[in-house]
Amino acid sequence: MEAQQLANAANIDLEHAEHLIDGINSAIQQADLSTPERLAAFIAQCAHESGGFKFLEENLNYKAESLCKVWPSHFNSEIANEYAHNPEKIASRAYANRMGNGDEESKDGWMYRGRGFLQTTGKKGYEELSDATQIDFVSNPDAVATPEGACVSAAVYWEKHRLNRFVDSNEFVGLTKAINGGTIGLDDRMARYNHALSVLS
Repeated sequence: MEAQQLANAANIDLEHAEHLIDGINSAIQQADLSTPERLAAFIAQCAHESGGFKFLEENLNYKAESLCKVWPSHFNSEIANEYAHNPEKIASRAYANRMGNGDEESKDGWMYRGRGFLQTTGKKGYEELSDATQIDFVSNPDAVATPEGACVSAAVYWEKHRLNRFVDSNEFVGLTKAINGGTIGLDDRMARYNHALSVLS
């Protein structure tokens, strides 16, 4: 794939596409994105999840009220104010003792916060990514928030969860649920898919 084709398919500027193209071409191989439909779906889902390939890291800057809504089992009105607008403290608590992370004091939740186009999250996720790529992302988790790391992490997720089967059978609700856990942004994902497919076909 050429950078200009990626720019057109993803609806991003050429300079941005040039930063991404090596990672996208690696992802095409890693995740067997061997049909226009598969590649269009990958581009569409990653673009939606990352605000048009702009955001490579989870935004954890929450106000107190939002913390109680987003993570009611981790934050209540008594403690939310001491965590508000402190992403490191928020992640350390919200992701503690799950996904392979240690307790809040370990700060694993912050160390292994969501990064990449499909949000690799938790120490276990980083370990699985390292195993799949033979690249040590556990010791260097920030590498997932580079264009290459973001692409390869998304490709590994795509391959591990066998997401091509949803594309091949036109199950875009199932595909979105496998990535997002629900169907948030389905209209935008479909619009991005249809546009990408029109460019790639």
